[in-house]
Amino acid sequence: MAKPFETISSEIISINDYWNYCHNKYVLPNGKISDYYYADSQGSVHIIPILENNLFIMIKQFRYLNQKISIEFPGGGIHKAQSPISAARAELKEETGYKSNNIKLLGKFNPCVGITNEICSVYVAKNLEKSFMKNDESEKIEILLVSSNEINKMIVSNKIWNGMTIASWCMFNFFQSNKNEN
Repeated sequence: MAKPFETISSEIISINDYWNYCHNKYVLPNGKISDYYYADSQGSVHIIPILENNLFIMIKQFRYLNQKISIEFPGGGIHKAQSPISAARAELKEETGYKSNNIKLLGKFNPCVGITNEICSVYVAKNLEKSFMKNDESEKIEILLVSSNEINKMIVSNKIWNGMTIASWCMFNFFQSNKNEN
């Protein structure tokens, strides 16, 4: 007899460079067999770029699934051949036109625990150097330079509605306030 949450079968429905769309059959706690569809991910990165004048670089882009503009920190999926730090460096340059040799891991989280096993690695990038921007063909990005106070106001007013950006900003503020207390 199968145990609760045991996988009975697993199939990959679709594959792309960032994740596999999968279907599992598994055992519910009551013993019934159920279907589970999810994105099996290599992970993602989010970068909080900070300029010398304490302004943050954010990006503004159209999000197809929501059919509206999103203000967010740069980031993206990790390709199969990338490490999280190499993905962070690539996304920073691609989406903002900046590069940095001072990128530090802030923390990790799962952006949508019921739909994906994705782990998002959040980085802080300082000592930024202007480079060149080369967006993916699916992106049209505008750069915004904003203060910490402006970010907070945009979250409260729902101008920033991207969950990964809000989670990354919460992590950043938590670690900043704990650093200041020590």
